[in-house]
Amino acid sequence: MNIVKENINDLTAVLKVNITKDDYTEKVENVIKDYRKKARIDGFRPGKIPTGLIKKMYGKGILVEEVNKLISESLTNYIRDEKLNLLGEPLPSENQKTADFDNETEFEFLFDVAIAPEVEIKISKKDKVPYYSIKVDDKLLESYTDNYTRKFGEFKDAEETTDNEMLSGNFIQLNEEGNILEDGIKADDVRITIEYIKDADIKTTFAGKKVGDKVNFDVRKAYPSDSEIASMLKIDKEKAKEISGDFQFEIVKVQRFEKAEINQELYDKAFGKDVIKSDEEFKAKVTEEIKSNFVKETDYRFMIDAKQKFVEKINPELPTEFLKRWLTIVNEGKFTAEQIEEEYPKFEDDLKWQLIKDQIIRDNEIKVEESEVLDAAKEVTAAQFAQYGLANMPDEQLEQYAQEILKKDDERRKLYEKKFEDKVVDFIKDLVKLDTKEVTTEEFQKLWENDQKKDKKKSK
Repeated sequence: MNIVKENINDLTAVLKVNITKDDYTEKVENVIKDYRKKARIDGFRPGKIPTGLIKKMYGKGILVEEVNKLISESLTNYIRDEKLNLLGEPLPSENQKTADFDNETEFEFLFDVAIAPEVEIKISKKDKVPYYSIKVDDKLLESYTDNYTRKFGEFKDAEETTDNEMLSGNFIQLNEEGNILEDGIKADDVRITIEYIKDADIKTTFAGKKVGDKVNFDVRKAYPSDSEIASMLKIDKEKAKEISGDFQFEIVKVQRFEKAEINQELYDKAFGKDVIKSDEEFKAKVTEEIKSNFVKETDYRFMIDAKQKFVEKINPELPTEFLKRWLTIVNEGKFTAEQIEEEYPKFEDDLKWQLIKDQIIRDNEIKVEESEVLDAAKEVTAAQFAQYGLANMPDEQLEQYAQEILKKDDERRKLYEKKFEDKVVDFIKDLVKLDTKEVTTEEFQKLWENDQKKDKKKSK
């Protein structure tokens, strides 16, 4: 067997795979022997079927299968041994002639391949990339401060309702005449919040109510969700689906949420006893927190801007027609040709960026250690727990969950890719001139909106 690479141009080539009878005969004969042992054919004892009959019945199929295996293994080995840096995967050539497995013993198979272009990376202080710093203005500071007062606020007893109190009380089902339904549903010590009642008219009936007052209302109109009704009336969800009509709610307690006052007690609860001792220190601490919270977002924005700049500057040449053909084949049944054409510019930019990153990694011998990937997995785990209000999880527990994430090959690969990209971005950040720009959160958000407009325009 022989494989020859014939270059079409700098970016594409044809791999010619020549297979002779000697390459596959032994493999085919071994499979036929195995078939002879296992085949079941009427009139013959197991293992006594004539070899000629097996060849007649299964020979061509076996030959095709073994040749295909041989092609796959040979291409893989050749690409590895020759250190070919390919884009996409080898595709059967459009010039391939149909193989005649009935009459021929030697075959030639043609495969089109795309060669990754050589990329020369030149980055210096002459390259200027925007780096955005979020301006901590009064509006943003007020928003974060309000979050603290809400976080450490509490419900306190109130005389009567307005429009957003939490009420504790008892439910009892009513009949069509508005009287208590005998053997109807009862639920004691239930909490409802006026603000979350869906029907505006029902919400109005709760205004100005006090402890001991009773309000009749249609629970289905107030809470259309079966899950809400099931939880509120303390019944299962299937039974909740059947609920309709009025219930009486007797108010036992009225509580109104009050934000925490900005004082030493709040400072101690938020940051620890006596860590913050004045309004000025509190303001400085919150400002620091805001800036810290935006670091990931501003760094991500820097990566987007760096990608755009160096994709345009370096602009590696790509075999466009091959890549479109490859995308069409691998996405057959998933995307139409029109959709692939529309999305191709974004795919091309992403591929160029990947080539640039890979070259930077090779040129500078950038490495990612296993411990760094484990730390990244722990960060992912901590963020997931935080979504459920479970902050400050013990490190050993985070590591346990992180190790489970790393057992999944796809997740592990993504984390490695992310760490490599982070290191490439840090490398670029050290080399270029940062064009630092202070912006408000609104202006920062506008950058993403403008990107979306550009992408839509580019795809047209």
